[in-house]
Amino acid sequence: MKKAALIAGLAAATVFGAKGFASDLFDRIEAGRYQAVLADCSACHTRPGGKPFAGGLPLQTPFGALVPPNITPDPETGIGSWSYADFRNALKTGIGKGGKRLYPAMPYPAYATMKDTDIADLWAYFQKVEPVTNHVVSNQLPFPFSIRASMIGWNWLNFSPKEFQPDPAKSAAWNRGAYLVNGAGHCGTCHTPKSLTGADKSGEFLRGGSLQSWYAPNLTSDPHKGLGSWSTDDIVSYLKTGANRFDIASGPMAEAITQSTSKWADADLQAVAAYLKDIKGDGTPAPQPLAATDPAMAAGKAIYLDRCSACHNSTGAGQASLFATLAKAPVINSTDPTSLIRVVLQGSQAVATTARPTTPAMPSFGWNLGDADVANVLTYVRNSWGNAAPPVTSGQVKDLRAALKR
Repeated sequence: MKKAALIAGLAAATVFGAKGFASDLFDRIEAGRYQAVLADCSACHTRPGGKPFAGGLPLQTPFGALVPPNITPDPETGIGSWSYADFRNALKTGIGKGGKRLYPAMPYPAYATMKDTDIADLWAYFQKVEPVTNHVVSNQLPFPFSIRASMIGWNWLNFSPKEFQPDPAKSAAWNRGAYLVNGAGHCGTCHTPKSLTGADKSGEFLRGGSLQSWYAPNLTSDPHKGLGSWSTDDIVSYLKTGANRFDIASGPMAEAITQSTSKWADADLQAVAAYLKDIKGDGTPAPQPLAATDPAMAAGKAIYLDRCSACHNSTGAGQASLFATLAKAPVINSTDPTSLIRVVLQGSQAVATTARPTTPAMPSFGWNLGDADVANVLTYVRNSWGNAAPPVTSGQVKDLRAALKR
């Protein structure tokens, strides 16, 4: 009803001679809606089954739980009493209304690079979403992390706000991709390794990061464990549909594709692909695979042929758009096997998008495979068919199994 009333009002304004005003307002709100999609605001600020942007979905960090707040224009429990200056400061400086310091789980270090015009459009959009009364206690961190003043020191050490500046030596598409990846898309928030204080590690941009018992993989052009073997069309297909000839999205990335990247303009996806293909890896050569005669490889092969080959094929080729390719797959060759262990233990549900509504799933094997079994089969997969990666240990499986039960 509210949206219909807004459109009707704008249409009436056009009829009565306010064409320029109405068009400008509608365009700004629509541009702001798209900025919210680019930034995937709903992923954190919309609880499953809850009202859009009303907050309340706990976010587990290495320092404790944070709950994204209500960002609807409700004046009591949302941002209805905020000014545009309050909103801009929150995104650009990490300081909200009344000087309240935000934690970088709200990725203001990335949003600080956004253009003021995009932030103004985003503000216009959030003024028109449905106000929802929902009181959220966002800071649930234990002492001393619960002291927001500690962010003064964190920002001094780790935060140098600077609006994005295009590189004149690069193409318009590359610069658009850089703007999206580093800004609204905040890809580095998950895909860049973190220091002990939770800041991005200098010089390791997009080389993979751990969060919430998942591993966000390497997005550089590294040919072994990154996207070096993916074409720009492969990257676009993955972000648009959730699948390509190499991989099928699951876990947190499936959510990001469903709610965000599958709704991006094709030109923006192409721009992101162009930028990612230009990011260099760490330059380390691929390791040598374990010998087929290694005891873990022999044990793992037997498990794989019994439990995995029916879907993923005996050669690791998988089935396009249904079962992920395991041979020469970057995620398989990741230095950190956390996501692989998790998927074997818990199973996974693939992403569903408009382009690919079928959602193939992998069953859980945690109930009938012991820690050593999981370690062996993953060691085999990570060192077969052109793959080469460190072996998985039963201790790694045991630790993650325990963490997932908490």
